[in-house]
Amino acid sequence: MKNTPWLLPEGIEEILPPQADRLEALRRDLLDLFRSWGYQLVFPPFVEFLESLLTGTGKDLDLKTFKLTDQGSGRLMGVRADITPQAARIDAHQLRQDAPTRLCYLGTVLKTRSDGFGRSRAPLQIGAELFGHSGVASDCEVLCLMMEMLQRAGVADVHLDLGHVGIFRGLSAQAGLDPEQEQALFEALQRKAIPEINELLRGFALAEPVRAMLAGLAELNGPQALERAESLFAAANVEVRQSLAYLRQVAELVHQRLPQTPVHYDLAELRAYHYQTGVVFAAFVPGSGHEIARGGRYDHIGECFGRSRPATGFSADLLKLMSLSSLPQPAGPQRILAPLAADPALQDKIAALRQAGQIVVSALPGQNGSAAEMGCSHQLVLLEGVWQVAP
Repeated sequence: MKNTPWLLPEGIEEILPPQADRLEALRRDLLDLFRSWGYQLVFPPFVEFLESLLTGTGKDLDLKTFKLTDQGSGRLMGVRADITPQAARIDAHQLRQDAPTRLCYLGTVLKTRSDGFGRSRAPLQIGAELFGHSGVASDCEVLCLMMEMLQRAGVADVHLDLGHVGIFRGLSAQAGLDPEQEQALFEALQRKAIPEINELLRGFALAEPVRAMLAGLAELNGPQALERAESLFAAANVEVRQSLAYLRQVAELVHQRLPQTPVHYDLAELRAYHYQTGVVFAAFVPGSGHEIARGGRYDHIGECFGRSRPATGFSADLLKLMSLSSLPQPAGPQRILAPLAADPALQDKIAALRQAGQIVVSALPGQNGSAAEMGCSHQLVLLEGVWQVAP
C-alpha cells in the first residue's frame, strides 16, 4: 500500500472528464424538474451532532454512520449517511410552516458499508420530501415525481414495486409477537426464506388464522398480489385491512397517472421497516439486482425536533442514474486554444469568447502536449490583423 497512494478506499469513486460534465448536466436538469413541481432546494451540512442525525427514525442509520469527536465541544458528530433526517429537521425546526413543505436536495452521503445503491459507500444522493400532508395524494405525488425523474434521466424499462409496512406491523400485533420474535420473522421475510418462516411460526405456537396469514405473507407478490391478499387477510385486524385498502387506493391512482408503468406488488417487502410508517415503493430495471430509487411514507420523523408532521419522499443515487442513462453526452461548446502572445487585442478576443460561453484554453510558456491533447478542436489565429477562430 505504501507504493500505491493513489488508490481510493473500497466503495469510494471519483468522476473524471467528460463524465463529470455529463453528471453536472443531469444534476441541473433534475433539480430544475423538482423546482417545476414546487420543491425548494436545501443544502444540509455534511456533518452534524450525532444525536441530530440518529434521533427518532434516524436510529436505523446508526451502523451506517461514521462518527467523530468535535474538538471544540467534545461532543460526538456524525457524517451523514442519509439526507432525509436532515430535511425533516429543517422542516420541523428551521422552517416551521403549517402548510405543506416541499424540499429537494443533492449531496454526497458517506456510509460505513455499501448498500443497494450501486454498491457505493459515497452515493450522490438526490431526493425530494413532502412534509405536512398525510394521504394518498401526497404519496402519489412523490411517487410520480420519482418516476418522472427516472424518465428525465434517460433510464429505460423501469418497473415499480409497491408495498405497505403496516400490513406486517398489524399482523405482528395481532399475533402478539414480542420484539425478538418480530425481528426474527422480519429478517426471514426479507430473504423470502419460506421454510425458515414456517419453522419460526411453529416455534411461536400461533393460533389460526393469524399463523396462516403470516405464513402466506412471503408469497404475496406479483401483479395479482392485492387480490390474493383480500382473501388471505379476511380475518385480519383493522390496521392490516386499512393498510391494504390504502395501498389499493395508491395503486389505483398510480395506474391512472402512470398507465404505461409496470407495477409489481410485494407485501413482504419491508425495506427500512423501522423507518417507514406506511406505503413503500421502489423502482427497478432489468439486470439490476437492487432498486435504483426508493421511497415511502415516514410520518412523525420530526417529532424529536419539536414538530411531528406527516412526511413522504424518495431518494436515489445520481451516479447510479447516470450509469443507467441512455441520454447522449451533452454537446458542449468547442474548446479553443489561444496562443501565447502579448497582444491586448488577443486578450480582448479571449474575454469576448468566454463571455459568449465559449471555452478558451491559453497556451503556457514551454508547455508539453498538442492542442488535440488538451481537447482543443479550434485555435485563435491572426488573420489580416484580426484574431479569429479557425479549426
